Amino acid sequence: MSVDAEIGHDAHAPAHATRQGYLIGFGLSVVLTAIPFWLVMAGVIASNAVAAFVVVGLALAQIVVHMVFFLHMDTRSESGWTFMALMFTIVLIAIALSGSLWVMYHLTSNMMPMSPHDMRQVP
Repeated sequence: MSVDAEIGHDAHAPAHATRQGYLIGFGLSVVLTAIPFWLVMAGVIASNAVAAFVVVGLALAQIVVHMVFFLHMDTRSESGWTFMALMFTIVLIAIALSGSLWVMYHLTSNMMPMSPHDMRQVP
């Protein structure tokens, strides 16, 4: 009988959080917050579009850091159900966001045109 079996630990149970894991996560979070702040405040990137893409990319990296180091999400915990629920949520958000953007983009072309005469009568 192994030591883990005698103590009652499950070999397939997710690892418990450690102080080192939390400190690594905290350090990465601080760095991933400070870099975009510095990029924007110092005006390092001249193009606003490129700066926005860099900030969004670092924000996505920070989301992953929070999920791994603080929420302890991985494909092994709870037989992968946590990861599958995350993927389902991401798909739903992508559908809702892309559908909303599609409707808003086409909204102006599908509006009923108003004649100048009708525009004068609007209060």
